[in-house]
Amino acid sequence: MMALEEALLDILVCPIDKGELLYFPSEAALYNPRLRRLYRIEEGIPVMLPGKSAPASDEEHERLTQATNTR
Repeated sequence: MMALEEALLDILVCPIDKGELLYFPSEAALYNPRLRRLYRIEEGIPVMLPGKSAPASDEEHERLTQATNTR
């Protein structure tokens, strides 16, 4: 698994609401907690197409937001 560079993370935003995304390298995903949308990272490339994002279940949202609160 390859971590995304800090410079790329600084400019990536959600394509839907243009807000900040949370990065989870262990999940290979970027997450928008406001819209509860997951953007997968495939072969080191974030897939930032709204139609390719996945909705997060209540349990997944809770787990991801808890993970950010413990960092």
